[in-house]
Amino acid sequence: MKLKTHRGAAKRFKKTKSGKFKRQAAFHTHILTKKSPKRKRGLRKSRILSAAEAPKIKRMLPYA
Repeated sequence: MKLKTHRGAAKRFKKTKSGKFKRQAAFHTHILTKKSPKRKRGLRKSRILSAAEAPKIKRMLPYA
């Protein structure tokens, strides 16, 4: 039986070559006027998902 991909997770996470998951930083979508340019610049970078959360995402993305 085919497994379904969790579409919400598919839009938010990408698998790296080494098998880890990449994600974007939170707090960079709105209410940006009060945040400093340095902080906003840092929020542009992607992050590696924590090892504790990875198994959950792996289940949601069976074909990633």
